[in-house]
Amino acid sequence: MPNIKSAIKRVKTSEARNAQNTTAKSSMRTAVKKVEAAISNNDGAAAKEVLASASSKLDKAAAKGLIHKNAAARKKSRLMKKANSL
Repeated sequence: MPNIKSAIKRVKTSEARNAQNTTAKSSMRTAVKKVEAAISNNDGAAAKEVLASASSKLDKAAAKGLIHKNAAARKKSRLMKKANSL
């Protein structure tokens, strides 16, 4: 554990940010999995519905720097391509 006040604050803030980032990434992955599950069940209406929230979560993750913006665009594109094929 650090002794310097600013280092103590850095540890606290980095732990808090890490927790927030982990939560955001987890919810993003869950949203993507929901879309893929709906697609595998051939449920086009449900897939389109959850695709909107997954797309939003991917964009937010990219804006926060959790994933690269091109990675988010690639994931969205692949999901939309699969959803539109139903």
